[in-house]
Amino acid sequence: MTDAARAFLVAAIALAIATIRLSVIATTADPASPQRLIAELRLAQFAALLLVLTAGVYIGFALAHESTTGSGLDVALGVGFLVLASVAISQSPRRALTLLAIGFAGHAVVDLLHGARVLPAEALPNWYATACAIYDVAIAAVCYLPIVRRP
Repeated sequence: MTDAARAFLVAAIALAIATIRLSVIATTADPASPQRLIAELRLAQFAALLLVLTAGVYIGFALAHESTTGSGLDVALGVGFLVLASVAISQSPRRALTLLAIGFAGHAVVDLLHGARVLPAEALPNWYATACAIYDVAIAAVCYLPIVRRP
């Protein structure tokens, strides 16, 4: 494993732990208290940043391999996820977390399309598309958990 892959793995784990922690705080807060609303808003803000970071990786891959056919589509998709995250943070917590869960699920589909070579995959490590899709689905579930657990 390269140093970059190791650093990437540690960062992904740290960000997942932070997201899970925020989700647990939101889920366990009293539904009638303002603390629940605040916790859900914090989760939505953090998850929006994480979605932008996750989508931005493909922009980086596209720029690093700009001569690859279809790399412009990766940039467009990355910007689309940025727009989704921007819209989400201006919504109510319930809608924001739902939009972000959908965004992460959508990003998992994009990952799988890269893995299936429907979208450009020349720049990606062999393991990346599948690992990122699994990660995205897990984060989508963590984002949606406070909504499911709301009375």
